[in-house]
This record gives sequence, C-alpha cells and structure tokens, in this order.
Amino acid sequence: MALFIIAVIVFIIADIIIRLIIKKIREKNLRAEREKALKVDLKIDYTTESKTLKRVEVPNPKARILCVDDEPIVLDSFRKILVLEGYNVDTVETGQEALGLIQKHSYDFVFTDLKMPFMDGVEVTKAVKHLRPDIDVVIITGYATVKTAVECMKYGAMDYVEKPFTENELIEFTNKLLIKRQEQIKKQLQPKVHITHFPDSTGLEQGEFAIPGGVFIAENHAWIAIDPEGLVKVGIDDFAKKLIGKVDGVEFPNLGMEVKTGQVLFSIKQGNKSIPFKSPISGKVVKINKKLSEDFEKLDITPYEQNWICAIDANNLDFELKKLKIGKSAINLYEEDIEKCQSIMKKLFKDDEKLKDKACMYIGIMENLDESGWNEVCDQFFLK
Repeated sequence: MALFIIAVIVFIIADIIIRLIIKKIREKNLRAEREKALKVDLKIDYTTESKTLKRVEVPNPKARILCVDDEPIVLDSFRKILVLEGYNVDTVETGQEALGLIQKHSYDFVFTDLKMPFMDGVEVTKAVKHLRPDIDVVIITGYATVKTAVECMKYGAMDYVEKPFTENELIEFTNKLLIKRQEQIKKQLQPKVHITHFPDSTGLEQGEFAIPGGVFIAENHAWIAIDPEGLVKVGIDDFAKKLIGKVDGVEFPNLGMEVKTGQVLFSIKQGNKSIPFKSPISGKVVKINKKLSEDFEKLDITPYEQNWICAIDANNLDFELKKLKIGKSAINLYEEDIEKCQSIMKKLFKDDEKLKDKACMYIGIMENLDESGWNEVCDQFFLK
C-alpha cells in the first residue's frame, strides 16, 4: 500500500514537472515568434499610408495599439515592450498621420504624447474621440505636463502614463487598461431585442435585451407570467434591470394587499434612491419572493423566471392582459423605449466627454445619474 501511495505521488510530481516544462516551451516559442515579428515587420515599407509608420503584428494579439510620439526612441520602447507582451503595435511620429490611420484601421488604443509640434496630444485626443469614439485614448506625459494630461481626460482620454517608464511598468499599465476596456465593452448595451426560451439569456450577445417567450410586458417595464397554479408572478423586466444596474433592495408589498392596476406594487432600491413600480394587474398579493430577498445579485443573471418579486391572485385578468405586450408587440415597446432612452442619455451626459459620443446606454447607467436625471428616467420609463 505504501509503495502504491509513493508511486501515485511520484506520478503527480512528474506530471506537474512535465506540464511546467511544456508551458515554458510554449512561452519560449511564443516569445520567439514575437521577436521574429519585431525584426521582420519593422523593415516593411508603409510609405503609402504615412512616412513614419512602423508596424508590428503578432499572432492572436491581445489588442491593437497606435502610438504617436515625435521621439523615435520612445516609439522604439513601446514597440519592443508591447509587441513582446502580445500586442499589435503601429507607431507614427505625427498626430496628422495618426488621424489618417484611425480612419482606415480599427485600433483598441491610441497612445499619444502631449508635447508634439504641429499637432499636440490635446488636439489628437479631441480628434480621435470625435472621429472614432470607440477607440480609447491614453496620454503619454512627462512630470511637467501631468496636469494637462489629467485635463485631457475631460475630452475623453482614458488614462495617462508618465515617461520615463520601465518595461514592467508599461506592461502592467497596458494590461490594466485592456481589462478596463473589456469590462466597459461588456457593459455596453446593444439596441437588439430577442424573444428567448432561455431564462438566463443564454445564446444572446453581451448587452442585448431578452424577453422570455410567454411573458407579458407592461409599459412601465414590469413583467407578468401565469404559473401552473393560476397565480400571476410579477417582476421587473430586462430593460429595467439593465438600466438600473445594481439592486440593493426591494420594498415588497404586504401579503394580503388588495392592489389595483396602476397602484404602486413594489419599489426597487439603489442606495438612497428608489423606483416605484405600478401593478400591471389587479388582485390580491398572495406571495412574496423571500429567496430573492436573500440575494439580489440573482437579478444580474436574469430578472425573469425564479426571480419574480411577488405573486398576485388576479381578479380581472382576461381584460387586463389585453393592455400588456407579448411577442412582437413587446419587442416594439423595447425598440421605442431604447431609442427614446438613447436620446435622453445623450442629453443628460452632454457635458461628459467620456459618455456623450458613445451609445449612452450601458448596464447600470442609472448608477451615474444625479437626482434630477434619475427622476427624469423614472418618469419616462417606469412610472407610466
């Protein structure tokens, strides 16, 4: 028995060692590929696009970066450090060249120096965010111009990096920017609505809106579904949840409460703010969802199915169902409100350079609204 245990331990240790060796070989081969790309691609002539452009492309890049600086030595550092880290990197020495490139190619980031002749980093930032608001701008700055770099963030710059920087500092900084960008993209809402048979929106692209088949949607974005017992379960729909974002609490109705259509049924709480939702049907409240009250993060998975808020024994369902939306009519309601919401958000964020040029709809956007904006959105969509 002891020999068997020893053999198993030896096998496990050998397996771990082999895996580590294979991992190191793969990393070595990957670095060799990137070093080869660094040596070969820099010799390619791209004078048809810009006079100073140097481009290095690697297999399966983490992201594509355009660097702008009038100091070639700085651009050399960016290329050598970031290419070996797995990024595609284009470099140019003037802002004019950079603006020409962003209109022909898709980049994830533009790194621009502040101090440049003819067109400085402030002008580059403004122009990039105007022409391609989907590209994130990062300022390259020295100690003396940090204040100006911070001011550039008012024009939509994502962050700034101080030079001189070490290899590890630049790698860590850029990797953090990539994570931040990926998180922002995940939160962006797409103006697409789908009827789905999956309660957790499985199969939908990130940020798209879902309406389960068989669910009725009210104009104030409460949903109802009739369970096998004949009770009507009520909750907030996907449009409401995505705009609201974090839910800190629910003010449930009292059991036995007699509610009429249009009367406040429950409220969704976020911090010290709340949204009252009116009942889409009339009847008696016979159940509240205590399991939901134990973990409101369940609503992040889906606001439908088991994450209902209360159940009503309806007394005029046949008549009241006619006023609710289902299927194509529910999709039409979403599409109309999405268009209206985009317009409202652009107005509310007109002074925010980071948001005004984007779609102005992302998951949890109401978390960033002041009291006036919060009340306006509630009035337009949830207090109908």
